[in-house]
Amino acid sequence: MKEYYYDKLLNIKTSGDQNEASLSFHYHRYEPTPYYALEQLFQQYELKSSDRVVDFGCGKGRLNFFIHHLFKATVVGIEMNEKLYQEALKNRSTYGGKSKIKLEQIHFHCCLAEEYEIDPQDNRFYFFNPFSIQIFMGIIHNILLSAERNIRDIEIVLYYGSEEYMFFLENHTFFEFKEEIIIPGVYERNSYERFLIYRLAI
Repeated sequence: MKEYYYDKLLNIKTSGDQNEASLSFHYHRYEPTPYYALEQLFQQYELKSSDRVVDFGCGKGRLNFFIHHLFKATVVGIEMNEKLYQEALKNRSTYGGKSKIKLEQIHFHCCLAEEYEIDPQDNRFYFFNPFSIQIFMGIIHNILLSAERNIRDIEIVLYYGSEEYMFFLENHTFFEFKEEIIIPGVYERNSYERFLIYRLAI
């Protein structure tokens, strides 16, 4: 029900997953974060309008539009699938209906996640289990290099975070575990139904 409600509210179409086979076993099939999970996350995890949030494997842009709607933060979606990227651009053009929306705060890039050049203002990074640990490690390396050049407060949000992701962050980077946000009603049956937030120690 929430899937329909929020898509209609935001005047976008993000429901459904992607049935096409991935170009590589390193990249997982697209699936949007459920709106009920996003509700739980942002009841406890607050963003500021000055934040710049990057969603790796953004698909049709659900997270981007939801964040912009709630916080008016700048959002960046990275998507390697051309078809999904075009869907995200279409959603960008219809987002908000007749409301006056600052579309310059909403960006989409069609490229491999590891090829995205981290912007000096990017400070929040979202991952919904989009690819293998090898790709994840490369992206974290890019984020850390950017942080060295431009020191800033950086956090990572994982949904369905794998043990490999967690082990790497906690044992091979300067990221520290900050908090866990579980999704009541589903976490009890599936322990992956949670958000893990890591903060860069600076």
